Formats: sequence, structure tokens, C-alpha cells
Amino acid sequence: MVEHARPAACPACSVSGLAEDVAQADLDKGQILLSLPTIHCAACISAVERGLSGVPGVKSARVNLTLKRASIEAAANVTTEQLIDVLDGLGYEAHELDAGLLSTTASEKAGRDLLLRLAVSGFAMMNVMLLSVSVWSGAVDATRDLFHWISAAITLPTIAFSAQPFFKNAWTALSKGRLNMDVPISLAIGLAVVTSLWETMLSGEHAYFDAALALTFFLLTGRYLDYRTRSIARSAAEELAALEVPRAFKLVDGEPIETPIAELTVGDHILVKPGGRMPVDGEIIEGQSEIDRSLLTGETLPVFAEQGLQVSTGEINLTGPLIIRATAVGKESSLYRMAELVAVAESGRNRYTSLADGAAKLYAPGVHILSALSFVGWYLYSGDMRTALNIAAAVLIITCPCALGLAVPAVTTAASGRLFKKGMLIKDSTALERMAEVDTVVFDKTGTLTSGFPVLQDIGTYGDQDLSVAMALASGSSHPLAKSLVEASKQSGLTPASVEDLREVPGYGTEGLLNGQRVRLGRAVWVGAKALPTTATYLQIGDAAPVAFRFVDALRPGAAETVASLKAAGKEVILLSGDTAPAVEALATQLGIDQWAAEALPEDKVNRVQNLSSNGKHVLMVGDGLNDTAALAAAHVSISPATALDAARVAADIVLLGNDLEPIAEAVETAKSATRRIRENFQIATVYNVIAVPIAIIGLATPLVAALAMSASSITVSLNALRLR
Repeated sequence: MVEHARPAACPACSVSGLAEDVAQADLDKGQILLSLPTIHCAACISAVERGLSGVPGVKSARVNLTLKRASIEAAANVTTEQLIDVLDGLGYEAHELDAGLLSTTASEKAGRDLLLRLAVSGFAMMNVMLLSVSVWSGAVDATRDLFHWISAAITLPTIAFSAQPFFKNAWTALSKGRLNMDVPISLAIGLAVVTSLWETMLSGEHAYFDAALALTFFLLTGRYLDYRTRSIARSAAEELAALEVPRAFKLVDGEPIETPIAELTVGDHILVKPGGRMPVDGEIIEGQSEIDRSLLTGETLPVFAEQGLQVSTGEINLTGPLIIRATAVGKESSLYRMAELVAVAESGRNRYTSLADGAAKLYAPGVHILSALSFVGWYLYSGDMRTALNIAAAVLIITCPCALGLAVPAVTTAASGRLFKKGMLIKDSTALERMAEVDTVVFDKTGTLTSGFPVLQDIGTYGDQDLSVAMALASGSSHPLAKSLVEASKQSGLTPASVEDLREVPGYGTEGLLNGQRVRLGRAVWVGAKALPTTATYLQIGDAAPVAFRFVDALRPGAAETVASLKAAGKEVILLSGDTAPAVEALATQLGIDQWAAEALPEDKVNRVQNLSSNGKHVLMVGDGLNDTAALAAAHVSISPATALDAARVAADIVLLGNDLEPIAEAVETAKSATRRIRENFQIATVYNVIAVPIAIIGLATPLVAALAMSASSITVSLNALRLR
């Protein structure tokens, strides 16, 4: 399993014969894609590209900051592990990606397509408006007809191109026997163009070409704003599939052979090197090590791994080589079962009816009925088909689809901008509406309320010699406690002692010789110490009594304030964690959380969230690990920290960009304000219609009146949305 990053906006994003066949094959085989979750600026791009390009055999290395990925073309003898080690030396976290399972081009193409249609309609609208000013100013007869024909020449191809999204969506809805907001929009645009063309052919005074283009432009503006809020989101289930390790080392006659995951079967023996992730579910049959399960279970401490232990896809082997026998591969693995949970949860959340959808259900049939009645009434009154059709078109044009089309995107964009300044990225256009309804908040522990990284406690209580010896022993280990100990010692200005003959004993710790004495750093049982109930590693120098180095999982900044603010606002706060009961209870007591559950599996978290939802609760889930992904998708609304695994960030509706949790409480209040603004915008549109529709029905809605009314309503809605800033 590997990590895989979500988009983050930044202006520096980067976007013959047998011999040739062999070279191309090597290149294809050497196409490597790496996720770089910690890069954040142009300097990172330069450092990564220079570092990778310096590796012998690397032909090119390009970094895309938007996707936080590096694409490397290399010779067949260049391994992914080499590149990851180089980047680790530069200070950048890197993980291999399965490029075959990732696809963002369709979403990007849709955004570019929408922007192009918006630009074309805006350019055409400005030109036709200029021509219309002349008509409104009093141009008559041949001059007026000429301007109308020029307007028609500009409008017809523009509408055919720019209004396609509305026409296609309307046709899809009608073909399934239902109405949506695009049906009256398409009808208004179509009738405006048809009646305008008819009037132009009959040398009539009024044409709605400018109104049709203005309608298209304003609605495309709303559609593009809506797209921008959704462009980051992709299916979390798809992301989970892409997290699987692309290849594994299968043992064939005792020799490790690099094999694609798809070719592994139950019963295969697989070598997992130190630092590698488990490619399948299985049982350890040889070797000793320690397993990091934090992303899957939330356990803060690595688990001792030896023969007979069951392991799951995605767990990290820390210290020693392991040989496992595959017991579940492919769609039978724990990773795919989790992906299925996410897919089911996502489909349930997608049934949420937004305020815009609710308005469309009332608006669409009402407008159609009103326009049809206007047509029938005027035809019976005047007996003139032309007059009746013109008034029916005017009713459709003036009944404010612009204001309704902008009501939600304008507010969402304004609220997203406000929260972004506070360190929160809104990914889904309905997230704010759902956030405003929250009455229950469920937190994960490790990596969410806590930093997820062990911190050496009370460093001043340890002697400098003990620290320098421990630092020397820890320097050769990838164990999280060892890394934390080294970092704390460096910050205290210490240097490692001169320990010789360093050797890591998989599953136990590191040992060496100091002035002829055996020194060890590792598990309590290995050095003859009594294990403490807290997280600790133990140092023994010669025959001296072991020294315990104690660690704590520090609280995230703002964790206590956030919990207190949510409780003060009347929200029910719950802590769900896969960690052990003592660790979870201690944190719950520290933060004043009354309801908590420990050792929760992914299924347990989903079931708890779904049970709360079935009891009428609107749940906000805040989590960061793979074990939280399905619960994030199942919740009414969800938040994930930027440091979370990318599958969790994809499942979440909102991403917390900084380390501080304090913006979460503010986001709930902002969501309530945003929902009020959306409702106000609908009320503005309603008041506008109450005033404008009678004017259209009695035949006073000229093209000038329609254009001014639409612009006024759109500007009013946009200004009301900007109050959120």
C-alpha cells in the first residue's frame, strides 16, 4: 500500500530496429510514479528534480506540485527503493504509486471545457450588448434589422457551443421522465433564440439575443464556481485501490522474484523487506520484526512480529525481513474490503438533497406552468401567436434562473475563501450545508487529536551519557521511537557516543559495543527491564540497571480548545480509536470527552457512525487513517487533516491544511452563516420573481428590461454571498 496525494493549488505547478524496441521497453518498465505528500513550494520542486536527476540511470524527473507527484523515466536497473532513499536523504517523504489505477485527465478536461465555454459566451455577450445599446438608443428600420442580424450571427454559434452543458443535462433529465434546473434554463435560452430569430426575420422591434447570451454567461459562471469546489474530490474507493503496493517479492525456489500483485495467489511465499508494506494479507512463517499498524488500526506502538502472526495489506514492516504466506490477495484482502465499505458509505451520503436541488424541484415545474399559462392566456386574448410566444419567452427569461443558478455557488465560493484563510479547504459544494446541521462530532485519536508521532518526555531527567549512547544506537534504526529519540537529542545539542559494531536485532532493538561493553536499546524483555504501562524504550549499558525513555503522543495544537468550543456550542463529542483502552481513556479524560471507545476496527467505526445517523444524529467525523476512511465517507460530513493518508483526505469533505484543530469549531459556525446566506439568496430570487413576473405576464418585459433584471438579480445574489468574507 502506498500513499497518494490530493490537489493543492499553487502557481508554480509543473505542469529504429531491435535496439529501439529494447530501449522503449526499458523506458516503459522504468516509468516510475512517486507520491510526494510533503512538498509545498517551487523550491521543493527544484530540490526533488535535481536530486532524482543525479541518480545514475535516471533519464528525466518531473514534479507536478498540484498532484504532489514525481514522474521519473529511468533505465530498468533503477529501482523505486533507490529513488525513495534519495528523496528521504533530501528530507522528502515518498511512496510508490500504481499509475494504472489513477486517472485525473477527465476531471481536468471538464474544467478546461467549462472555462472555454464561459470565455466564449462572455466575449459574445459583450459584443451583442454593444449592438443592443444602439437598438435601445433608438435605431429603427434597416439599421435595427442589420444589428439584429449581426447579433444573430454571433449568438447562434455561441449558444450552440456554450450552452451545451445545459442542453445535455436537460435532455438527460427529460429522457428519464424528471425535471431539473437545466430544463427551464434550456427552454428559456432556446425560446429566447427562436423568438429573437423569428422577430428578426419579420423585422420586429425586439430581440432577446443579448438576454440569451447573458443568461448563458451568468449560469456558466455559477457552474464553473461549482466545479471549482468539486474539482478536488474523487472517489475514495478508487484511491484505496491505488494504495495497494504495485509489486511484491515472491519466493520461487528460494529466490525473491519481483512479481506484480495481480499475479500473486493464496499460498505464495512473499519476502517483505524492512521498510516495506505488506502486499497481501498473510501469516508470518519466518523472521522477526516489528509492524507499524497505525494507519490501519490507530495503534501508536509498533507490534512485535514473529512466526504465526497474522498481517494485513498495508501494514509497514519496520526492522527485519519477513517471509509471509499469502492468505488473501486482490479483492479478498483487507484493503479491498475496506474499499467496499467506503463505496457503500459514499453511495449513502450521495443521497443528500441539497438546497439547490430542493429549490429546483419547486422552481422548474412552476416556471413551466406559468409560461404555458401566459402563452395560452395571451393567445386566447389576442389571437396572435407571435405576441403569445414572445410573452411566454419573456416569462421564461425573466423568472430569475441566473439568481437561482448563482445562489449556492456564490455562497460556497465566498465561504470556502474565508475558511481557506483559516486553514481549511472545502472540497464539496454541499459540505457547508451538511456541516450546518451537525449536532454530533466523532474524533479519531492518533494523528487527529494527537500528532501521531511519539515525543520524548522530560528529556532533562536523563543523563547526557545515557542520551548520547541511546542516540548512537537509535541512529541506525527506522523505529519511530528511535527516530524521536535522535531528534530530541539533536535539539539538546548532544552528539552520539562512539558506539562500535552496531547491529539491529529485528523485533527487539539495536546493540553495539561502547568501550568494550555491550550496550542495548530496545524492548524491555530484551534488556531485562520491567515494562512500564506507558510508551517507552529501554537502554542498558553493560550490567547497569536499564534506563527507560518514556514517550508521549503529544496533543495537536488547538485540540483542547476545539473540544471545549464544540461542547460549549451544544455538540455531542465522541472519541473512537483503534488504540488500546488505557491510551484512549487517558486522552478522553485529559480533553473532557465523556464518550469513548478503544480498539475499534474500521467496521466498528462505520457501524457507530451509521447507528448515530439512524438515530437522527447529524455526525461530523474527524479522522486521518485508513481505518477512518469508511467512517469519514459514512458520516453526514467529514474533516481530515492534511497530514492524513490521502485516501482519508479524499473521503473527507473538508481538509484541515494546518496542524491546529481550532478552525474546526469556526467552520461549524461559518457553515451555519453560509446556509443562512443561501436561503437568503433564494428569498431574494423569490421576491424578485414576485415583482418581475407580473411585468413579464402583462407584456412589459422588453429585452432591455429582461437584461437589466437578470443582471440586477445576479449582482444582488453575489453581493449577499460576499458578506461571508
